[in-house]
Amino acid sequence: MRANPEISAVLVITGFVSVAIVAWPASGAENASPLPEFAGPWARNAFNFEPMASGPVPLVNLKRLADGTGDAGQLVGDYKNPILKPEVAEIVKKKGEISISGEAYPDPSNHCAPYAPPFNFAMQLGMQILEKKDALTIIYNQDDQVRHVRMNGSHPTRVTPSAMGDSVGHYEGDTLVIDTVGIATGHPYTVIDRYGTPHSEALHVVERYRLIDGAAAKEAQDVYEKREGRVGGVPGAMLINPDTNLKGLQVQVTVEDPKVFTTPWSANVTYRRGRGAWQEQVCAENPVDYQSGKRAAVPQADKPDF
Repeated sequence: MRANPEISAVLVITGFVSVAIVAWPASGAENASPLPEFAGPWARNAFNFEPMASGPVPLVNLKRLADGTGDAGQLVGDYKNPILKPEVAEIVKKKGEISISGEAYPDPSNHCAPYAPPFNFAMQLGMQILEKKDALTIIYNQDDQVRHVRMNGSHPTRVTPSAMGDSVGHYEGDTLVIDTVGIATGHPYTVIDRYGTPHSEALHVVERYRLIDGAAAKEAQDVYEKREGRVGGVPGAMLINPDTNLKGLQVQVTVEDPKVFTTPWSANVTYRRGRGAWQEQVCAENPVDYQSGKRAAVPQADKPDF
């Protein structure tokens, strides 16, 4: 995000996109159960990843406010987390030192660059899933980010790295599974999380989307916000429908990168139904926005990637 920890300024307000999901059956599966209703706006009011009940956990912010919640203005990643390889831990430690000094380090948000998974889950507060027969389009609230997912396909034998990577999806019962590889590493500010954890070309991300009980979704959000803080204060940056009779959406994200992490790790991101206006924003890629008067490196290629 930009040096200002609050969400980007809203430039144009439009109504929510309303798109109905058509439950297209896969070939030979005409009698299969109907697909879950993922269409419509989803929202939350906390950054970063929710740790799982057990197993390796994602990085958390070591910088806390007086009430114990994470300090969104200074991001100091837990560089002693055992999931980090030593050389990566040192990178995260240095990023934290920059943040403590009052400066910001470059990331996809403060450069208006693509939010590739899993960074998108650490940063984005609102999203919608638009589905058609052979593909999904996922749109995100902040900076109007867009992802495209091919359904019931496979990754090419040779994946050409791209900003969002190559994503393929399928359903396992009532769970949408999205598998992503080939996320480009050419940008010096391409990161895993808001603490500046880098990734390599070996990054592999699996997302599992499922609807959960509305009350359970509210509880998960409440518990996490009390620990990590609520973006936008009491009102929240995103308006959420308070009706707990409505299903929530929980995404389990599993991250694997043997060049960066000592082990794969998983985390949750919990959404509830949004009810505010969709925030249409304009954000242009640039090398200077993250810190006044200081330029970040502009990616350059020595040879074509094709």
